[in-house]
Amino acid sequence: MGAGRPATKLLLLLYFLFLFSQATCSHFEALRRSSPNSAAGLCDLLLLPFGYPCTEHTVETKDGFILSVQNIPSGRNALSETRGPPVYLQHGLFQGGDTWFINSCQQSLGYLLADNGFDVWVGNVRGTRWSKNHTSFSVHDKEFWDWSWQELAQYDLLAILSYIHLKTQSKVIYVGHSQGTIMGLAAFTMPEVVELIDSAALLCPISYLNHLSARFVRRAVALHLDQMLQTMGIHQLNFRSDMGVQILDSLCDDEYIDCGNMLSSITGTNCCFNESRVEYYLEYEPHPSSTKNLRHLFQMIRKGTFAKYDYGLWGNLQHYGKLHPPSFDLKDVPDSLPLWMGYGGLDALADMTDVKRTISELRSEPQLLYLDNYGHIDFIMSTKASADVYGDLIRFLKSRVGTSSSS
Repeated sequence: MGAGRPATKLLLLLYFLFLFSQATCSHFEALRRSSPNSAAGLCDLLLLPFGYPCTEHTVETKDGFILSVQNIPSGRNALSETRGPPVYLQHGLFQGGDTWFINSCQQSLGYLLADNGFDVWVGNVRGTRWSKNHTSFSVHDKEFWDWSWQELAQYDLLAILSYIHLKTQSKVIYVGHSQGTIMGLAAFTMPEVVELIDSAALLCPISYLNHLSARFVRRAVALHLDQMLQTMGIHQLNFRSDMGVQILDSLCDDEYIDCGNMLSSITGTNCCFNESRVEYYLEYEPHPSSTKNLRHLFQMIRKGTFAKYDYGLWGNLQHYGKLHPPSFDLKDVPDSLPLWMGYGGLDALADMTDVKRTISELRSEPQLLYLDNYGHIDFIMSTKASADVYGDLIRFLKSRVGTSSSS
């Protein structure tokens, strides 16, 4: 009887979505109303108007995706044309490169790094608002969305970091948040990526997710949302679309979840998030991702593994030559790679138990910053992060200046 309950819930939710496909979703109408100007680039929208030099670049991955990358070579008041060391910023799930500039110039990490003399490079993974092109497929093709964070680590990161290394003739300092840390930690087990990296700073580091406590996410996992979407043939997960808004509204149950504060239900309580700016944030986020990516993350939650995508026994044999997907072994991250990690006590996604497991499996000891009152979003959107987090992070990055090699 217990085994049939998830299937019953899945069928009921499928029925609900189709039955009310034209219904109004009161909690999430702001997502529909906030449709950004897709013609303008990130430089034009967020950097150039504030006096920061910024250029747009495109990078092609081995599997044909065309990625948008921005370069901010200096701050607004640069006294010299000499560039500082390259720092690469990798955003998280349902976010894009804009996330590093979405608060004021005094509060956002991207601006602060440029003003502190770093050569800032900003990535946007496949499927996001800024990276929606492919050499063969369009965003309307299911093949365009046939990827998870595994491909983001293996292809997107390798392509972007190789491009930056070629342009700067220097190893790159890596900074990632949330899914950007999953991608980073997976990629750091690959020698061809590590040779491009000088050091890494990870905000809300994730390699394991089985202690995740976010109630909204737990509910989606219990209802097998990932399998439901694949059954419905939904390959793109876009919460700005009518279907995406309906999915959010369907999962919202005030008996179990505080639907009036959806962000906390997803990420945990955030101490210093400026709620008055939500309408502005929604002009940029959330970005689309793939259903396959969601399923891969849900596999991590259910199984407690840091492994490649699980295609099932037969699919795994075809893809990997074995019955079970290979794991990413954190012991393969070289102990010579300097690491800095910042994490919070109120983070419902990067739970402290999972973070400590990640740290224990690494061969080296990262420099750590722990803030007991910080949640998942605070590390990139807190109004106090410049003092609470970025000062320590930038000190770590500056300690790497002069240590990177051109080879």
